[in-house]
Amino acid sequence: MLDFIYYPVSFILWVWHKVFGFVFGEDNAIAWILGIVFLTFTVRGLLFKPFVKQVRSMKKMQDFAPEVKKIQKKYANDRQRQAMEMQKLQKEHGVNPLGSCLPMLLQIPVFIGLNWVLRNFRPGGQSNYFFDADDVASYVDAQIFGVNLGDAINHLGMMGGSGEPGWHWDVAPVAVPLMIVASIATHFTARHSVSRQNPASATQQTAVMNKLTLYIFPAGVLVFGAFFPIGLLIYWLANNMWTLGQQRFVYTRIDKEEEAKKEAAKEKRDTLAPKPGQKPQAGQKPRPGQKPAQKQAPKQTPKSAPKSAQSKQQDSSDNTKNGKSPKSDGNSVRGGAWAKNGGNQQKPAGGQGKKSQGRKRR
Repeated sequence: MLDFIYYPVSFILWVWHKVFGFVFGEDNAIAWILGIVFLTFTVRGLLFKPFVKQVRSMKKMQDFAPEVKKIQKKYANDRQRQAMEMQKLQKEHGVNPLGSCLPMLLQIPVFIGLNWVLRNFRPGGQSNYFFDADDVASYVDAQIFGVNLGDAINHLGMMGGSGEPGWHWDVAPVAVPLMIVASIATHFTARHSVSRQNPASATQQTAVMNKLTLYIFPAGVLVFGAFFPIGLLIYWLANNMWTLGQQRFVYTRIDKEEEAKKEAAKEKRDTLAPKPGQKPQAGQKPRPGQKPAQKQAPKQTPKSAPKSAQSKQQDSSDNTKNGKSPKSDGNSVRGGAWAKNGGNQQKPAGGQGKKSQGRKRR
């Protein structure tokens, strides 16, 4: 029914087993363990880009979390309108909620496929998808610390496996340490992811999911790990170790990108801002908080100097042309009547002439 999952998973495991079997020997348990580990790394490597998109999508959702809360508060009694507004907001910010869950959803079929393939290695089996009878016998006989890779603490007969149904406590010395380490790795992986969350975006659903990933899922590994064969516990441990390292790598790169964007924006603002003492150019917008430049008062012209005699004469001639007689003072020359007579002054009659002559003798 799920052969479209089982065949690809078994093929990847078959390839890595042949690679490491060439080095350590195909019947060596190390070849099978490294084959399972690198099967995990191959699948997670294929899901690396979706994981990066998932991190970026979650970062965007945290950035507009206050807007989400406003919509939830505004349309608290109208679930349909609330869902429409949420979809509109996610479309505006370019966020796809399914993209944030895609890597986790794709890992579920791989886990199911590997669980079935490992449990299908049974004593006397003639084939197991890409594995032939010799490969099946090699896996059944492979042991680590005296325990077969197909053994589990408790075998469920209906789920298959290389061991007989019932409890096998002789497997516990190998299985229990793997279960504990896998549980701790699951907890730290979840804690590293939760620490990246924005407190402003916290909701009741977020708090519930955080508790599930921090405590319930790790506890589930301890409880249900007793029913997993050794090979599947190795896959679980390798998967969580890869996730923890991948998170650290991706989060560090994204933090550096954010810092670089902030520095570039700051340099751009500093470049466009006028230098101290520099006058803003025409059309240049002032920076926020910058005071507008004050207009300078027009320069006052100095008071005119006293007119010279030449300029006074020019003014008098202008006034004469305009029909105006200049005002005479004690130092001025004779008036217009003297000028009309050619400069010859007529002798006045009577005593006026004597007075004038007397003045001349002085």
